[in-house]
Amino acid sequence: MNDRSWRIWVARLLIGVVTFWNLLAAIQFLTRPAVYAPGFELEGAAGSAMIQGMGLLFMMWNIPYLIALLNPVRNRLSLTEAVIMQIIGAAGETLLLSSLQGDHLAIRSTVTRFILFDSIGVLLLVAAWGILRKRIPGQE
Repeated sequence: MNDRSWRIWVARLLIGVVTFWNLLAAIQFLTRPAVYAPGFELEGAAGSAMIQGMGLLFMMWNIPYLIALLNPVRNRLSLTEAVIMQIIGAAGETLLLSSLQGDHLAIRSTVTRFILFDSIGVLLLVAAWGILRKRIPGQE
């Protein structure tokens, strides 16, 4: 395997891990909303609908990740968008957690898991982006 192929496949693996985690979360929120609603202090039909709405958003947000996964060299803009989206998620969740007033232990725990999840995603996507940053011979 040449340098070009190796770097592209490592980048795809890193992007694929983050995409898989994101889509898995989306599917779980869509199919099992009642399990996740209490973590947001939600309940009943309205709570399930809110969680399913988040699942739909997760699905939508994964479009750049999927496009980057197909061809991270040709679709570098999509990879860059995914990196930025992941950074916004981790930073926004951190701000949310720091501004949350009151006890809300369930929400604090849920947001902390999202921060960890998205921060690991940032690291993996930035690593993929960095691997592809150097010009690859024969790059399209």
